[in-house]
Amino acid sequence: MPDKAYVIDQMISAKAIAARVEALAREITTHFAGTEKLIVVGLLRGSFVFIADLVREIELPVEVDFLEASSYGDALESSREVRILKDLRGEIAGRDVLVVEDIVDTGFTLSHVVRLLQSREPKRLEVCALLDKPSRREVPIRATWTGFEIPDEFVVGYGIDFAQRNRNLPYIGKVRFTDAA
Repeated sequence: MPDKAYVIDQMISAKAIAARVEALAREITTHFAGTEKLIVVGLLRGSFVFIADLVREIELPVEVDFLEASSYGDALESSREVRILKDLRGEIAGRDVLVVEDIVDTGFTLSHVVRLLQSREPKRLEVCALLDKPSRREVPIRATWTGFEIPDEFVVGYGIDFAQRNRNLPYIGKVRFTDAA
C-alpha cells in the first residue's frame, strides 16, 4: 500500500484511449493480414484492460495467452532484475505473435520478454505498447506500435496500478504526491 498521500490527474481520457485502440487494431490487422491465427500475448498484469479492448477490435483469428514478468513489484522504480512469474501455456514456434505491453519504461522487462519469446522461434514477433516513456529508456528497444508517448510521469489507470490500486480507472492518470498524510 502507498505510504504517501496522492491525487490522480487525468492525462489521457477514456475516449482518446478508445480511439487510439481502434486505430492500433486497424494497423495490426493490416500488418498480420493472411495469418492463420495471431497469438496475442498480454504481459500481466498491467496490460489486461488494454489487451481485452485491443483483441475485440482486431479483425483476425486470435488466440490470447498471458505471460507475467516483473521488475517492479510494488516499487516505483525498476529493480532491473526481470523475473518470469507466469509463462505461456501454448507454443509459439512458427506462429505470428503480438506482445501487448502496458508501458515501456526502462525497457528491461520488454527486452527480456522479447529475447525469451524470440528464442522460441515464432514466425513473426511484434510488440504493441499502450504507453511509451522514451526519456526513461535504458535498453534499446521499441514497440512496433505505440498508443501514446508520454513524459516521465508516474501513471495509473486502464489496467496500470500503483501498489495494486487504481487499475480500474477508465483513463490514464498522472500520480501527484501531496504533503497530506
